[in-house]
Amino acid sequence: MKARLLYASGNGDRWLLMKDAETERVFVRHEPSSVLGGRIADLEIGEFLIRGVYGPEHVELLHLIGSLVEGD
Repeated sequence: MKARLLYASGNGDRWLLMKDAETERVFVRHEPSSVLGGRIADLEIGEFLIRGVYGPEHVELLHLIGSLVEGD
C-alpha cells in the first residue's frame, strides 16, 4: 500500500491519499487522532469530495489533482 499525506490537523487527525498496489484502488484514508478516539475510515475519492464539510483536507486533495494538469 502506498500513501501520501494530504493534511494533518492540529488535533492529530490525518488524511492520506492511498493506493492499493494489488488492486490499484485509490482512496482517501482518515486516521482520527488517537486522543479523540474513533476509527480509521477509507473513503472513495468522490465520496470524500462531496461530503458536507469542505475543509483544508479537501483543498489539499484538489490542489494535488490540479497539479497533475498544470503546464510546465
